[in-house]
Amino acid sequence: MLDKTNKQFGRKPDSVVVHGYEGCDPLTGAVSYPIYQTTTYRNPGLGSDIRFSYSRCDNPTRLELENTVALLEGGTAGFAFASGLAAVAATFSLLKSGDHVVISDDIYGGAYRQMEEIWKPLGVLFTPVDVGDTAAVRAAVCADTRMIYLESPTNPMMKVADIAEIAKISRDCGAILAVDNTFLTPYFQKPIALGADLVIHSGTKFLAGHHDTTAGFVVVNDEKLEERMRLILRTEGSGLSPFDSWLVMRGIKTLALRMKRHEENAVKVADFLKTHKAVEKVYFVGDPDHPSYEVTKKQTTGFGGMISFTLKDESKVEKALCGGDMIMFAESLGGTATLITYPQTQTHASIPAEVRQKIGITSKLIRLSVGIEDAEDIIADLEKMLS
Repeated sequence: MLDKTNKQFGRKPDSVVVHGYEGCDPLTGAVSYPIYQTTTYRNPGLGSDIRFSYSRCDNPTRLELENTVALLEGGTAGFAFASGLAAVAATFSLLKSGDHVVISDDIYGGAYRQMEEIWKPLGVLFTPVDVGDTAAVRAAVCADTRMIYLESPTNPMMKVADIAEIAKISRDCGAILAVDNTFLTPYFQKPIALGADLVIHSGTKFLAGHHDTTAGFVVVNDEKLEERMRLILRTEGSGLSPFDSWLVMRGIKTLALRMKRHEENAVKVADFLKTHKAVEKVYFVGDPDHPSYEVTKKQTTGFGGMISFTLKDESKVEKALCGGDMIMFAESLGGTATLITYPQTQTHASIPAEVRQKIGITSKLIRLSVGIEDAEDIIADLEKMLS
């Protein structure tokens, strides 16, 4: 549970990302929070109540990171996991056999694989819906619904959920509203303030931001959820290592600067793609033509750096992916470098072809994570790749 008397409360996000939760190491005053690279801690006596005992359960470096992310998201507690999928698994671990989940029909392929291969065989029930359609979400709720799980924007089709309206639905049916906030980060979107109970991140992406570490986060806004999530992390042993925790903390220090640049570049790139003769359609939440543009403006302070687009000619796909000098054909997203990805064979390969086709993940769909390079260089490389 975060201490509401902490001096960081009330400060602007641009300051919080730089200083973190403690501001510096309270033991030594170190401005760069130390890496407590230890597994165990000396116990001063039998029956003593010590804060740290074993790093699988808790570690000072990880705790500083967890508190920083929770503070940014406006939650009561944060939990750092070894990957984004570990955070998803921890979230689904709140459920039991017979529980029903309303879930985004357009979700990351790894989360889909968990749903199909792990949780369904254990008796958890899922109903995929278009989370951009609030009425469809409401219609999917049943007596056994215990969770509504959504990405907003979704990966890769950039659908936007009206989080505040869906939060009303979750409260009415007594379900947990879990929102994956990876694409926009707490710098641009705060789902808890909009009514969510739990926020998920692949911290590998924008939070860490430098293509050099893997991490995941769950932030909760409820004491019972906090107790349960702490038990899950401690028991499953999926907590983030001290060194990786430090790397993510270092990345977060520039989150405000990076997110502004990602967005600035993405707006320019989207405008370029919309007018290019090789491009059929652009999916970008900052585009005034996006069907949920007004919802995005209502619930966020920015548009992020993620764009998907379809080509008119499938034969141009390979060059569009591999023909760049600077833009790299690679999985993942949210780092300093611009990356281009082919969801059909990479991020969403585990989703059956008929399901992919239904939601728009076709052989002509490409996803672009716009980096922080000079926008003119990004566009020049795209021009070459699309020619």
